[in-house]
This record gives sequence, structure tokens and C-alpha cells, in this order.
Amino acid sequence: MAGYLSESDFVMVEEGFNTRDLLEKLTLGASQATTGEVAAFFVADLGAVVRRHFCFLKCLPRVRPFYTIKCNSSPGVLKVLAELGLGFSCANKAEMELVQRIGVPASKVIYTNPCKQIAQIKYAAKHGIRLLSFDNEMELAKVVKSHPNAQMVLCIATEDSHSLSRLSLKFGASLKSCRHLLENAKRSHVEVVGVSFHIGSGCPDPQAYARSIADARLVFEMGTELGHRMHILDLGGGFPAMEGDKVRFEEIASVINSALDLYFPEGCGVDILAELGRYYVTSAFTVAVSITAKKEILLDQPGREGSSPLSPPHVAACAALTPPLPAEENGSAPKTIEYHLDEGVYGIFNSVLFDNICPTPILQKKSSTEQPLYSSSLWGPVADGCDCVAEGLWLPQLQVGDWLVFDNMGAYTVGTGSLLGGTRACRITYAMSRVAWEALRGQLLPAEQDEDGEGVCKPLSCGWEITDTLCVGPVFTPASIM
Repeated sequence: MAGYLSESDFVMVEEGFNTRDLLEKLTLGASQATTGEVAAFFVADLGAVVRRHFCFLKCLPRVRPFYTIKCNSSPGVLKVLAELGLGFSCANKAEMELVQRIGVPASKVIYTNPCKQIAQIKYAAKHGIRLLSFDNEMELAKVVKSHPNAQMVLCIATEDSHSLSRLSLKFGASLKSCRHLLENAKRSHVEVVGVSFHIGSGCPDPQAYARSIADARLVFEMGTELGHRMHILDLGGGFPAMEGDKVRFEEIASVINSALDLYFPEGCGVDILAELGRYYVTSAFTVAVSITAKKEILLDQPGREGSSPLSPPHVAACAALTPPLPAEENGSAPKTIEYHLDEGVYGIFNSVLFDNICPTPILQKKSSTEQPLYSSSLWGPVADGCDCVAEGLWLPQLQVGDWLVFDNMGAYTVGTGSLLGGTRACRITYAMSRVAWEALRGQLLPAEQDEDGEGVCKPLSCGWEITDTLCVGPVFTPASIM
């Protein structure tokens, strides 16, 4: 092992453990604490991260994964991924500092932000980070002055009109402008070594990867013709994070493998990378949030019939699912209950705003099937009418101090901080099963340095065998890309 992660960094549990069991102990302890300061915390299953990694190796054996730090910069995640041999994709100086602080070598860091501050380019130069992205002439001019030894990767635009997050609206050079940029780099004595792209998050079309790989091949040929030593292809990110996503990871992997075989066949001398964030961490994190306040509202009040017209737009999808309101007992007027939490859409529930997700809580206390259900909504701590986490929920009567549990909370919830700076960082308890720990310890050789000084992680044969126990789901047969 490389020594990034040790047993003291996490709670060792036996295989088959349930994060809910650990959560129950932690919430009980927090509830019994006299200070009452703990209102939210995470449990992170690092074994889930290990399992996702072995699945990646199995499905995309030619691709070297780099982790996108902005997705989740918690220490346990960075350490386990560094232990697995991943590289790191950094968007700014703070992220570069973070990974270098835990001992990640500069050769495993990519500065992927195409639009960079001059001071941060100088920081990369000073600390030996050579691989940088660009998509315009101004970036080339800045690099010539501030980091003449940089190796540049040209970021190209993609057809991402169907993606939930369209990065090509902001980043990426058009194919028509690539030759000019490559010529400019050559005149400026800037070394361009490869091409990158990103189809955006939530893309339902796997063929978008094939089209972008084909475009990258064209740019490779332009660069080679102009004398650039093109040897890096960065597939970007946008990979599915959960089983329930519209397109399965295995399906995307089969399309990518077919496209690589056609445009960048094995043995062509190209190092193929990918930048993954959500894929690794989404399912690994579960959060428990306590109810800090509660308010009952009669629905016969003006504007309270069904879904309130004052509901924030981002909760409309949740409210639309509300079933017909059941009759209340004793002939009393129907009511809705607002539960207030110490976390909201400007903190760990920001996916409500950015991903149009309606979080569904799991009750920590098991309720009786005979308990009546009430129309309920969850609200964050900010004095803002848009800080609505979920509406249109049907929950039993809950009390202040009760805990709500939310699964799949690993992406863009940790390390980002509150968007309004109003909440403190949540505590994280890391856990890992003994089987996953042994897999992590025994399945990877130490990173070796090639002639260019870039570390490449070499999986042993038994690393593939263990995917059968750590990862489930069939691998699709290659799909046509023509």
C-alpha cells in the first residue's frame, strides 16, 4: 500500500453491515448529548468507493481514472482514492494544495479548469503540476508567461444539448477553431499533448461519447500534423452515479470501448483518462438530519389548498406527486406540517436546485402502519422562501429532535460549504468492511514511474477476480458507434 489510508481513518465493520445500523447508534448518541449541537452528520461507506473502482476497471480496462475533487473533497474519500492509485482533477489552487498535502505526486494531478487565474498558473508551475487544460488564445498567452514548461490539453466542445448540465455552454473550443489554436501554440512554443472533452452531467445518450471521441481523433491528427506530440485523450466525466439513472454505466462503457477500438486502438501510444466525481461517491454517503422546528398549518387557510402557489419552482415536481388528501380524524380541518432542518438547499441539499432532485427521507424511528400520514414539507435554515428541501411528502407525525435519513448524498454535499455561509461543516464517520479493506490492501501494486514520470496503477489478476464479489451487474456487449 502507498500509505495514504490507515485503519485509524475509519470504523472497521464486518461484511454485510448496514450503514443504517451505524447511523442508529450515532443518532442515539447525538440525541442523548446534552449540548444538542449536532444537527446533521454523514456516514460514508468507503467500501462502496472501492467497489465502484473495481467496477470501473472491469468495464473500462484501458481508461485511467482521475477523481474530480470539487465533487467531494472529504479527507477519507481523497485518501482511499489515492490508495487505489487514482489521479486527481483540480479546478483551482485550493484543490491542488489539498491533494499535495496528503502526498499525491504532481504527476498525478491535472489542472483542468480551462480559464485560470495567473496566480494559480504560477502555483502549478512552482509545484511541478505540468498538465493543464485550455480552450482559447488568452489561456495560451497566460501560460507562455507564467508556466512555459506546461503540457497543454486542448478542451473541445461537445454536442451536449440533452445533458442536464451543459458544460459546452461555458467551456470547449469548436472544431473549426482547433487548428488555429494548435498553430498558435506551436508559434508560441507551447507543448500541446492531448485533447479533452466533457459531455456534461446527466446525458441520456451514450453515443455522445462516441461522437466526441471521433472529434478528438480529428484534433489529434491536426496536432500531429503541426508537430505536437499528442498522446493524451481525456474523456471527461458525466458518468452515471446510481443504478436508477436513465443510462447504465455498463452501457456507456461498451460504447466508449467500441469507439476507442475504432479511433484509438490498443497499442496506439495514447494514454486514455477520465474524470469521475459522482460515479465514485454518490452512493457511498448517507446523511442524518434532525428536525429543529415544526409548524402545523391548516389547509383551509388562503393559498394553502393542495400545493401552495407560493411553493418555490424547484419543488413543483415533488408537489405534483401529492396524492389526494385523506380525511382528518374527528372532523377537524385537514392540515399540512412544515418540518425545519439545520440543512437546506444552500448547503448539503443543493442538488434540489442544481439537479432537480426531490430528496425522500427515511425515518430513523420505525412507524406503525396504522399511524395516519400527513401532507408534509421540509425546509432549510435560511430565511428564504426558496430554501425548501422537499414538498408533497406523506409522513407520520414527527417531533423536534427526530432524525431523517437520506441516501445517495455523496456528490456536491461535502467540502463545498454552504452557498450562503450559514451552516457549519457536517461531521463524517467513515466505515469500511474487512473484505473491502483487504481488497484495497492486496489488489494493487504500488504506482510505478514511467519515462515521463507519470504514475500508472497496475492491477493484479486477482483484482479483476474480486470484482465478481464487490461488483454486480452484467457488462453489455459492444454497441455500434456508426
